[in-house]
Amino acid sequence: MSLKTPPAASRARTPFEQSLRQFLKNRMAVAGLVTVLLLFGVAVATIAIDVATGKAFYNEHIIEQDLMNRLAKPSMKHLFGCDEFGRDLLLRILWGTKYSLFIGIGAIVLSLLLGAPFGMIAGYYGGRIDNLIMRFMDVILAVPFMLLAMAIVAALGTSTLNLLVALSVSGIARFARIARASVMTVKDSEFVEAARAIGAGDAEILVRYILPNALSPNLVQVSLGVGNSILMVAGLSYLGLGVQPPHPEWGTILTSAKIYMRDAWHISVFPGAFLVIAVIAFNLFGDGLRDALDPKLKK
Repeated sequence: MSLKTPPAASRARTPFEQSLRQFLKNRMAVAGLVTVLLLFGVAVATIAIDVATGKAFYNEHIIEQDLMNRLAKPSMKHLFGCDEFGRDLLLRILWGTKYSLFIGIGAIVLSLLLGAPFGMIAGYYGGRIDNLIMRFMDVILAVPFMLLAMAIVAALGTSTLNLLVALSVSGIARFARIARASVMTVKDSEFVEAARAIGAGDAEILVRYILPNALSPNLVQVSLGVGNSILMVAGLSYLGLGVQPPHPEWGTILTSAKIYMRDAWHISVFPGAFLVIAVIAFNLFGDGLRDALDPKLKK
């Protein structure tokens, strides 16, 4: 008499696997992720070429002028045409990717690292500490994001580092508010009370027990905020407060392009298209990440 063994129960998916599965179902989010990875690949490749050639390629093809090709139209030799100084526009856009991406992402990450601890402390302790910290954040939020960044750059001076600092400080309040809300949601949970009962200190509770629960909403905000940060980098550079010529940041390229929009359309169309694609890609990726990590936030 043969005994039939029941089929093995399917293994339960981990939260990570569930989130990954949910993300991969969203085709627009996957398309955004692929585009983001391509942009990262371009940025890393340009840095690798600069390192390998000792910036000789950068100086010869990105910076040096060739007035014989001034405002040249798109052709097989120059696929995106040339700018007002005869420099290949495609190469300048590709090399500008690293400025837009790394400054934009760096500013958001610094905002997270600076703002989230303040929000966690405010949410955990409450009372006067909460009131003091959040009123300071309200002051930051009371000033328009772009205006605050412009004021900081104007005070510190125009440079890439000061641009990064300005964007980072301007974004602190958003992450502080998100972290505070996350902490207030879980600080009275049973696992936090159990940690207190076994003698865990405030620092240990915040880092070991509360931080993992507050991390997900902040990561979503990072992914959603990168697109806006890239747009801010381009906007400040366009106004002359960001990356300075002759370095090829997308906003800097658009600054010179405004003079030639009628006679040389390609100088404004191509860098503008790259900027739009990058912002949309990060927003699509951020939307997909939000829906996968916290479906309750889905609109």
